[in-house]
This record gives sequence, structure tokens and C-alpha cells, in this order.
Amino acid sequence: MMALHRLSSLVIGVPNVEETRAYYAEFGLRPEPDGWFATTDGGRQLRIVHSPWRRLVEMRVAVDSPDDLAAAAARLKVAVQGQELRVVEPVTGTRAVLAVEPRIQQPERTATQYNGPGRYERVGARAPGILRDQPVTPRKLGHVVLGTTDLAVTMGFFRDGLGFKVSDHIKDAGAFLRCSIDHHNLLVLKAPVSFLHHTSWQVDDIDEVGRGAMRMLEDHPERHVWGLGRHHAGSNFFWYLKDPAGNFSEYYSDLDCIPEEQVWTPETLEGAKGLFNWGPPPPPSFLSPEDLGALMTGAHAPRQ
Repeated sequence: MMALHRLSSLVIGVPNVEETRAYYAEFGLRPEPDGWFATTDGGRQLRIVHSPWRRLVEMRVAVDSPDDLAAAAARLKVAVQGQELRVVEPVTGTRAVLAVEPRIQQPERTATQYNGPGRYERVGARAPGILRDQPVTPRKLGHVVLGTTDLAVTMGFFRDGLGFKVSDHIKDAGAFLRCSIDHHNLLVLKAPVSFLHHTSWQVDDIDEVGRGAMRMLEDHPERHVWGLGRHHAGSNFFWYLKDPAGNFSEYYSDLDCIPEEQVWTPETLEGAKGLFNWGPPPPPSFLSPEDLGALMTGAHAPRQ
């Protein structure tokens, strides 16, 4: 079995903490008294702290046992502290924490009924998606995308050091990595400066992707970035929005699953396939965020 079993939580740094916290509460994450945000199934999964520039401060990954920590510590040549291993990725400055935690148990939910040619799963009733009126609430944290100025070093850290597995490559540009049975929990991208590109949050189905995005855009059309569409890598439906600090946040559903014991051959994706299968083309600001120049100008250099 794979030693890593889930992406547990993220800490992101932003200059405008309260404004960004209000955004993620509206996005559907549940504010906790201790300052964390929780999802329905994943528990406390996002914390927002102050930073002079927007960045990924920490990512926490769960393992099954102390032996898994010891194995990673030996590969990275660092010491385990109690039930955790803490180490900083040298290029981006992101702190990675491996911790012994129980596996996530998502309750099985009744599948949404969709009609198709010769197949009537829903008869004599309107589609559930158009009858829902409750706020969209993400089920769990899915993945994070991290820009790095040295793709080989950052990819090697997560793959060879922490134990992530490679799911697919974007030719000369990035790699989709997983620490669970989800197709990817981390995408590392070659970039002119190290930065947080986006976080991604699971919802029930395509209707929840659309409902969540439309609700976020009702009074703030400027939040729209890209969607609705379906990716090729991971196959998931997506819609991207922008938080007040400039980070992108994604609602997703229907992501590929790779069982731990299954042999999976990574594909090298080129052109549009590296980004999407169908949907509107991504805007230039998705590939090169509007504040990238400012991030480069004021960039701190975590690499020693």
C-alpha cells in the first residue's frame, strides 16, 4: 500500500487576511473558532495567515504509521519529531509536514440521477440540480498547484523525498503528483517565480460546480477566471475563481481515481490536453497571473 494517503491541510499566506478569510467563508468552507476552515468530510483543511506576498506556507500530508515517517526521514536525511516530520522544500520555501493521521472516510452518497439516451435514471421529476437551494459546501481539499523556478528539484523533493507518485506530465512544464487514490493532489509547474497558483475543492457533481461558481459571481463578476470545463489530466469538471489576494480557487467534481495497487502509466500531455479537454480556452491570466511581475520584483529567495 502507498505510505501516503491524503493531502490533509494547507496554510496559505496573504497580505490581506480578513478579506481573504471572508472570501473562503463565502466559498463554502466552514470557519472554526481556532482560525481554521473546515470541509464537510475532511475536517480542518485551510488556514490563512499573514504574509507580505501570497504564497503556500505549509502543506500537511497524512501517513499511516511511524515507520512511514522514518522511511521518508531517511530519504530526506532529516529527523522525525514525535509523530511528525517537518522539512522545507528548498526552491519554493514551502514547509511540508508528514504526520500520522487516520485515513479519510467519506460517507457514500446517493449518486445524482442523470438521464441519457435510452437510460432514464430520473422519471417524473425535475433534475435535482435545479431544485437545490442550499449553499454549496466543499466535501474535501483536493489538490494544490505550486509554481517553482526549478521543476526538477521541486518534483524530486515531493516524489523521491516525501513519496508522492507521478500520475501525468505536462511536457517541459509540470507534473501531476498524488499522495492518495485521487489522480493528483499536487501539480508542480515551472514558473519564473515560486508562487501559489491555486487550491482545489471537491463538490458533489457538475451541478454543484456550476451552482457554487454562479453564487460566488452574483455580486462579484470580477472573481471569474476560467470555466466551466473538463480537464484531460484527472478528467474532472472545473470552474476557477480568484480570491482577494490573487490566488485561484477551484470547484471540481468527478476526478479520476487510481487505486493504490493499480499499475498506472503516466502520460506526457502536450498543447491543450495539458490544460483541458473541453470548455472555453484559458485566459492569459490563468497561465500567467496578473500579479506575477510584482511577485517577481518583490520575490524572496527561499533557496539557499
